[in-house]
Amino acid sequence: MTRNPSPLGLYLHIPFCRGKCPYCDFYSLRPDGDRPEQLARRLHQLIEEYGKRSEGYTVRTVYFGGGTPLLLGAQRLAALLDRIRASFPCEITECTVECNPGSTSMEDLQVLHKAGVNRLSIGMQAADDGVLRALGRKHRMQDTVRLVQQARQAGFHNLSLDLMLGVPEETDETLDSSLSAIRQLQPEHVSAYLLKLEPGTPFYEQRFCLGLPDEDQLAARYARVVQALEGFGLSQYEVSNFARPGFHSRHNTAYWRLTPYLGLGPSAHSFFGGRRFYFPSDLNGFLHGADPVDDGPGGDYEELLMLGLRLTRGVSVQALREKDPAAAEYTLQKAAPLIRQGVLAQEDGRLKICSQFLLLMNTIICDLLP
Repeated sequence: MTRNPSPLGLYLHIPFCRGKCPYCDFYSLRPDGDRPEQLARRLHQLIEEYGKRSEGYTVRTVYFGGGTPLLLGAQRLAALLDRIRASFPCEITECTVECNPGSTSMEDLQVLHKAGVNRLSIGMQAADDGVLRALGRKHRMQDTVRLVQQARQAGFHNLSLDLMLGVPEETDETLDSSLSAIRQLQPEHVSAYLLKLEPGTPFYEQRFCLGLPDEDQLAARYARVVQALEGFGLSQYEVSNFARPGFHSRHNTAYWRLTPYLGLGPSAHSFFGGRRFYFPSDLNGFLHGADPVDDGPGGDYEELLMLGLRLTRGVSVQALREKDPAAAEYTLQKAAPLIRQGVLAQEDGRLKICSQFLLLMNTIICDLLP
């Protein structure tokens, strides 16, 4: 009997940016000289190599992230997508490219759409220009509006907008402005992220003078965002993600469900062949054939619990018991008082965090782990 192929997500990291935002700790550098062409050639090589090891897998989702993927060039992204189709068994249902307002042209959009890209993730971040300046973003809200309009004209019917919360210059009024913009732009998906101050970034060094909202303000604004987006028809399906029916991010959901994925590019991570590994954050090393670094086995009990509880539908109790019966018993014992307090719920065979407590997810999960 032939085993059904396992779905595979493919992530390509394009680490190019024209400038680094003060909150960003992602690996990125400028696309100087022939770096884009060299990176494209190396990615083509790796796609072919891993395609030969892909027996038993079918690529279902492709995601071009960064950085700013379009700094590689729209035609190069299209060629990489062709290479994926030629090298892997493919039944691609979702292909996403991250785009920045103000630096994405109509020609870029037309090339991507023709190549088979069917989803764009747009870095709006905020609708207030003062907040955008404080974030170090180079675009303004009119650029986001223009990009959404052009994307629709180019034939895209699946758009996601990023929204950052808890940022400098944020007020209730600026947040209302962002929510109003989302309602008017009518995206199919929104990712609403809380600002995280990462060591080594300018914002981390300035953290005591940024005037960020306190925990109570942040919790209240997060609740307002959840309520408003629900009112716009965007249902929460993960702690930071909201979608219209049928428009959840299939690629990212695969991460949270422990579906195999392959990451190619400097700093890209993988869960492939039962192992986790990653390419170091070193473009020169990557271009010259540096091997990925083994990061141990993946898919253990801790990952199943932690990733499953990010989702509003929670994690299957049966899956926890099958993964590790003793650990599952411990988790369920620790969960019992939290269920009585309304922090957790156990329904339809699934354990989940109640929506109003999702911001406390990390603390709750730590308490549930053996």
